[in-house]
This record gives sequence, structure tokens and C-alpha cells, in this order.
Amino acid sequence: MSSAPSTAAVSTASDESSVSQQRLVRTEIPGPRSREIHERRRAVVPPGVHSVLPVYIERAHDAILVDVDGNQIIDVCGGIGVMTVGHTDDRVVAAAADQLGRVTHTLFTMTPYEPYVEVAEHLAKHVPGSTVAAPYKTLLMNSGAEAVENGVKIARKYTGRPGVAVLEHAYHGRTLLTSSMNHKAAPYALGYGPRVGDVYKAPNSYPLHDGLSGAEAAARTIAFLEKQAGAADLACLVVEPIQGEGGFIVPADGFLPALADWCRENGVVFIADEVQAGMARTGTVFSIEQFGVQPDIVLSAKGIAGGLPLAGITGRAEIMDASQPGGLGGTFGGNPVSCAAAVAVFEQIEELDLLAEAQRIERVFGAGLRELQQRFPAIAEVRGRGAMLAIELTRPGTLEPDADLVARVMDEAAQRGVLLLSSGVHNQAIRFLPSLKMSDELIADVLSVLEEAFTAAS
Repeated sequence: MSSAPSTAAVSTASDESSVSQQRLVRTEIPGPRSREIHERRRAVVPPGVHSVLPVYIERAHDAILVDVDGNQIIDVCGGIGVMTVGHTDDRVVAAAADQLGRVTHTLFTMTPYEPYVEVAEHLAKHVPGSTVAAPYKTLLMNSGAEAVENGVKIARKYTGRPGVAVLEHAYHGRTLLTSSMNHKAAPYALGYGPRVGDVYKAPNSYPLHDGLSGAEAAARTIAFLEKQAGAADLACLVVEPIQGEGGFIVPADGFLPALADWCRENGVVFIADEVQAGMARTGTVFSIEQFGVQPDIVLSAKGIAGGLPLAGITGRAEIMDASQPGGLGGTFGGNPVSCAAAVAVFEQIEELDLLAEAQRIERVFGAGLRELQQRFPAIAEVRGRGAMLAIELTRPGTLEPDADLVARVMDEAAQRGVLLLSSGVHNQAIRFLPSLKMSDELIADVLSVLEEAFTAAS
């Protein structure tokens, strides 16, 4: 793989605001204008609001970010899985702009509007287990963390139980409850005071490291839950079918179905946290479909509205109906502009067959990553589904995580105009969350930069 020139020609389109889909490095990264803005930021924004790469973005389209210095950067992170249909997608922008000129806010629990209902209809259509006879119902909120909070709240109301179970390596958010549910305390919960009680962190299936079959891993998890939590006290088990921040861990076959069966037998609500893996990213609308599980509640956010804030809590009717009128909602939850954008995303999933596009990315990008694995022994595993892929880096010949190499590869790639993101409890993995519209040519360019970055970092 040879790297495409970093000084590729700028688009000849007559529209000066257009963004050519190619990498273009004009300055060092971050450039002088970004560094200038960053100094202004330091005076008015707290350091707790950290940025992976402090380049300040002026424009973006599809898979390309344009910073204030004119550099065109290939975005393989997509706002951490948000830009499923690409930045400033034409149909999303048009739908949001049209709605913006009609109604921007009334508060759905005061005077409702149709786009909220349309999003709920789309979710009911696509969630595994939902049927015309027994449709799932949806509450809309603003963010993934709000989706998790409300999913737990609804499960507790339905069951009358307090306990919340999660899996090792999980990430669910930065609010008080969700930061208490995360596997990794630092930086999300460290120093912020008492954490929420009645949260139980059970062993996960991590095939690279535990070597267990799905049945063996499930037996270990269930034994922990029965002994440490007690099924009779558990309201819900919250599971990322493919873990995000934890390192894109794909569980062994049979693991999730066994947990779902156990939940059903014991009256525990099985919640699929699809905030990062959902919305067609893995080649199915929700990743839980690939494991043969019909969840009681599905949580969605990130990619649902093409970059606008929206989240969904979609569950079986009897569970969702357990809450009294006024018990659910929020001032901006299900904002009409975000809902209009979400409808445009759902329409494109179907009309453009974005599930097939996610599968294409897995074939093309996955094959390229496996070629790199043959050349660089630090790549212990290539894993993931669809356009949710990762490589785990270890010290060759061991399973010892190599976070230092991850950081060096990310920095080398950034200097060449490719934005990467780490994941994993030890930051030992590099994750890839490209737009489902990313071309094979851009994927090839990313792979060539990765090859250069590994060579330089090693």
C-alpha cells in the first residue's frame, strides 16, 4: 500500500464551500490558526473538556473535516460514531432546515408534533422483536447517557427492583448513574464524589483474553450475578452487544443469547445499549440482531439524527407503559428539528441500502487491516462488525497492552491528515467508525497512512 499524496489537488467545484473527498495537508497539525484558537480556549474552557486532537474545524462534508488552517482531514471517528451518513449530509441538512423554519420547539409533553411520532414509528419498525401486533414504544431524549438513565429508570419502575447489572469493560456515559456503571473510573468518575449504589459489574466475554466459549463465559457471568447481585433484586442487565469505549469487544457466539434467556427466566429486563453500535453501523440496523436476541429495551443515540442531538429508549409496550403520565420526558427531548433529521437518516438506511454499505466497509477495511496485521506483529487482533472495526495492539508475543504504541500511531496518522481514536480499558486499541458512505478510495488512503504511521511509530 502506497500513501496517496498529502498535497492532493483541491476540488475544482465552483462552489467555494464544497469539500473535496480527499486528504490535504497544508500546514503542520495543529496549524497556526488552530493553535491560536486553542490558546483562547484555555482561558475560558476547563481542561476537563479534553479534545483528542486540538484542530479547530471550520467545515465538513461526508468523510472530510476542514480545519481553520485549510487542512483536509479524513475523519475515521465520525464524532465517535455519530456521522453514520457523513458530515452535513444533504438530506439531513435539508430536512432539518425545513423543520427549523416551521417549528423549533414546543416541548412534546406540552403540545406535540408529528416528527416525534415518525421517529418512534421507524424505531418500532426496526427494533428486533417489535411486531404490528406488539409494537415497541419509544421515549425520545437528547443523548446516549440520557437514554441509559431512562432505560434504567423505566426498568426499575416496571420490575419494582433496584439493582442494575453491567459488564466489565462497559461504557455508558458521564452522568452520575452512567459514570457509576462504567468499568473504567478514570477519568469519568474519579474524584466526583460517591458513586451510585446497586450497580453490579459482571465478567464479560473477551475471547482474545479469556479464551472461553460463549457458553462458558455466560456461565461465569450468570454465576456472578446470582451470587453478587441476586436475581430477585435486579431490575435490568445493560449490555453493549459490541462494546464501544471498552475496545470494540465482540463476545463469543452464544454469550448474549444465554444472558438474555437467564434474564427472561428471572424477570430481569435485558437492555441493549446500542448508542455506538446501532443505526446500521454494524451491517444491521441494531447490532443485537446479529446475536439472535430480542431485547426488552433498545437504547439509541449518536448516529440516529445525522449529527443533531437525539436519543431513543425503545421497549416492549408493557414495560414502557408502566410509567405514569408525567414520569417520563424532558424539556428538549425529541426536539422537532432533530426528529426531522432522524427521519432523513432512517429513509436513507432503507433507500440507499446502507446496511450493505456497512458490510462493504467491513470487507474492504477489514481486509486491509488484516494485511497490516501480517506486517506488524503488534496488531494482536482485528475485530468488529461492519463499519465498527478495531485493532488491539500488544507487545509482540504477549497480550500485554501497548498504549504507548497506540498513542504514537495516532499522532503519526494525525500529522498525515487522518483522525484516529483509541479505546479499551488500557487505551490499547484503535477504533474505526467511518461514515457508511466512505469510498473504497478513501479507505485505501487511510490504510496507506496507517502503514506509514506504524512504520514511523515502530
